Amino acid sequence: MTKVLILSDSHGLTEELDKIKQRHNVDYRFHCGDSELDLDENEMDGFYTVIGNCDHDIRYPEEQTLTIGGLTFLIVHGHLHQVKTNLMHISYRAEELGAQIICFGHTHIAGAEQRGDQLLINPGSIRLPRVRKEKTYAIMEWEKKENILLRYYTTEGELVHNLQYEFTL
Repeated sequence: MTKVLILSDSHGLTEELDKIKQRHNVDYRFHCGDSELDLDENEMDGFYTVIGNCDHDIRYPEEQTLTIGGLTFLIVHGHLHQVKTNLMHISYRAEELGAQIICFGHTHIAGAEQRGDQLLINPGSIRLPRVRKEKTYAIMEWEKKENILLRYYTTEGELVHNLQYEFTL
């Protein structure tokens, strides 16, 4: 089973990033921007990450794509795709790149949505959540793309029961 940890908008937190990394045995880690940490800081080690509107290290890419276990991921922060307005721009960008899974932050609002053959995932924020009180991140796991499980956790590692999803692509 392939597991991917997805988080965003940590805004300078370091201890929390380390604890989350140590807590979960995953195959990949994504940070969807606004870490406010330099690329070479220890806390960012092991993350595929992108630049957010609050990041100052210009070595971060604006987007990353990678294919894992038969699924292609697009990782962005979202500020360059107007995600606070709608998800159309980010969905089109993923389509251009052939990505089925879109991981983004910026809004600090945890949630996931399937649109046709695309799955859009916002892990929320581990520092400044909006809409929900929980500071969240997500873990996506699958063996086949017909059975994708997405769970959200608090920064303390507790499962957020009403933020669990099952998807088929």
